[in-house]
Amino acid sequence: MATHRVSIWPLLWQMLSYAPRLYWIDTFLWLFIAGLPAIPGLIIREFFNTLTAKSDFSLSPWVWIALFLATGIARIVAILTGRITKTQHRFTMSALIRRNLLAKLIERPGGEPLIASGTDTLLSPGEAIGFFRDDATQIEDMVVGTNEILGEGVFALGSLLLLFSVNAQITLFVFIPLAFIAAIVHLLTNRIKRYRRASRQATQQVTGFIGEIFSAIQAIQVAGAESTVLKHFQRLCDRRRQLMVQDRFFSTLLDSSFENLVSLGTGAILFFAARSMQADASALSVGDFALFVYYLSYVTYFLGFLGSFLALSKQTEVSFERMQGFLDCEAEAIASHQLLYLPTLTGNRPQLPSLQSPQECDRLQALEALNLTYRYPGTDRGITDVSLRLERGSFTAITGPIGSGKTTLLKALIGLLPLQAGEIYWNAQKVTHPHQFFVPPRSAYTPQVPQLFSGTLRDNITLGLNCSDEQLQWAIALAAFDRDLAMMPDRLDTVIGSKGMRLSGGQLQRAAAARMFLRQPELLVFDDLSSALDLETEQTLWSGLFAVTASSATWMPTCLVVSHRRTVLQRADNIILLNNGRVEMIGGFNDLPSVYWH
Repeated sequence: MATHRVSIWPLLWQMLSYAPRLYWIDTFLWLFIAGLPAIPGLIIREFFNTLTAKSDFSLSPWVWIALFLATGIARIVAILTGRITKTQHRFTMSALIRRNLLAKLIERPGGEPLIASGTDTLLSPGEAIGFFRDDATQIEDMVVGTNEILGEGVFALGSLLLLFSVNAQITLFVFIPLAFIAAIVHLLTNRIKRYRRASRQATQQVTGFIGEIFSAIQAIQVAGAESTVLKHFQRLCDRRRQLMVQDRFFSTLLDSSFENLVSLGTGAILFFAARSMQADASALSVGDFALFVYYLSYVTYFLGFLGSFLALSKQTEVSFERMQGFLDCEAEAIASHQLLYLPTLTGNRPQLPSLQSPQECDRLQALEALNLTYRYPGTDRGITDVSLRLERGSFTAITGPIGSGKTTLLKALIGLLPLQAGEIYWNAQKVTHPHQFFVPPRSAYTPQVPQLFSGTLRDNITLGLNCSDEQLQWAIALAAFDRDLAMMPDRLDTVIGSKGMRLSGGQLQRAAAARMFLRQPELLVFDDLSSALDLETEQTLWSGLFAVTASSATWMPTCLVVSHRRTVLQRADNIILLNNGRVEMIGGFNDLPSVYWH
């Protein structure tokens, strides 16, 4: 889907209507914060009129001074209270954006690459972080800034009416800077957005390269490429600095221009006011002139603030457009209303599900795939017209030379890659969204390199699933991981480090296998589990799984396995031989050429 320009105002209203109670409480407090400074103007006028015996009130100057101080104290209290609601509102808005970003990412097929908006450039996880950090913060600033501009605008309008009551002719000059500000923002919209987009992309490239460096430190050291990598990193940083300076300079120049326009307009207005007092001493009293000066600065400050807010709205449009291109979705989906489990909104977290058996309609009787096709963009790699059928409780092995499409077939079947052609049927029912359908308790998948998190073994195996210790120990034993676990000092509470770096490759795979078994899915999908296991350990794992399949009355998993091991292929009910992305043979072990097993 091509990215198109978005209008910020409908999206802004969509965001504001998410937590209206919190927003209006914050707005009410900001009205006090912005409006209380307007009161001292009236007090100052009466103070000076009291000194010149022209006041309509018979109060002493000390009373006016006390009222002036009381107004300041009330504003301090309003500011302190407003900071609490402002922080809550900020966190809610950014949490909503990030929640929707994450949800859209999860909805995508897991193996589909992330593409930069408007290009064919692949995005790394480090580059994707920029959308969650910089762009989400940009939208947050825009949303929470609306009650500030509203509060300032309300009292600027009130101040303008007071100025009209003092001298309407002079007050009309206030609109001249406003017209210039609106014209500048309109003329420079494209440049504002272009500079912001360029600086965001440059930052994205830097964060992405940092992630690549951390994930390939050993490869860099082995190749002796430290200086080359650092030079490239320096070039990226230099480019980011130049674009960031350009963006910041342009934003500062706009703000400065708005402020100078307002200052020039203020000077002109005060000049005419002074000339008016000289020409007619009764035109303005000293108190009226003091009131005029005080409220004029209040109005003109709002005009400068309004100019910066309009420029911010154009920069925020860039963030929505970038997210829209990143996720290949409508911009409205990024601001869609979804439930957030925050103390200020719900008070309670949702209960995580317990282990449950699949419904009878989910129990796999037969899985059939017809003419599956997926080709990686810009290459001739992938699979073409692959068909297969799996019966309940069967063990099917996929084998073939390197690059023949084995992993691609698994990913396309379970929805980790989007199908370009073909159909999938579960119990004769067509699967329309494989990436949402093939999840526990229907299916579970272990890739060649399992993904683990930097927590404990227990957390990585359960992933928040409520289960008993007996169920957990059963899954660990079935994965042939119990002996390794017994040798760890902290057992299941062992912290495995980033991506499981403290575990061996075989331990990683068996921990991931235990995670699969714990959920007792109908379909088990293994991508070359043998790659990091010794023969004895692998035989123990398969023997245990076959024993469960033969003896259990409640769980009879169907297995789809990529392997080159003879012992595995001999156990298979069916073998699918792939070559150059196509099925070359479907049969038994005796039908398979010996070159394809070891």
